[in-house]
Amino acid sequence: MKWIYPILANRVVLWLLLIVNIAGTIYGYIWYKWQMVDTPPIFLPFVPDSPTASLFFVFVLIAFLLGKNWPLFEALAIVTLIKYGIWAVVMNILVFQVTGELDIIALMLIVSHGAMAIQGMLYAPFYRIKTWHFVVTAIWTLHNDVIDYVFFMLPRYPILDLYTPQIGYFTFWLSIFSLGITAYLCLRNNRFTLKMNI
Repeated sequence: MKWIYPILANRVVLWLLLIVNIAGTIYGYIWYKWQMVDTPPIFLPFVPDSPTASLFFVFVLIAFLLGKNWPLFEALAIVTLIKYGIWAVVMNILVFQVTGELDIIALMLIVSHGAMAIQGMLYAPFYRIKTWHFVVTAIWTLHNDVIDYVFFMLPRYPILDLYTPQIGYFTFWLSIFSLGITAYLCLRNNRFTLKMNI
């Protein structure tokens, strides 16, 4: 697996990922446009989950291209990329189970969000996350779950409305899982680390 790290650190790859993530972030905010119009301003930062996750990673990539680390963005990016990447894949599969249909948009969302989760983890050896970055990220992540499932600011999938309590329960444990993976990959004393030499 170590063969992949020089590729990930290549400037061309970083630029390509930056362009793809910027495009995906813009598309994501457009996708959330109608929900954000109806959202009270106080909740706006917590509504567009996936594009905000990819926006965090955009800042991570910019830092890498500058030869720097911005660890708080790294922590926010890896946790939210794993969480919302997996979440969107599961929700679109659940829509398929309920409706029996899986259109091209749903397939695109499954592939792109699966890639989100993977890219967040692949770059873990380059992150320089400390405990306080992790704690802030945990607060953000769990607070977002409260906003989504107590104040009902979750992404709108009308077909799945009957399953909101179960989805909320799943999402909470997905947050714990994402935080656990991040702690394992980024906070262990003997973790595998690399320097971004570009």
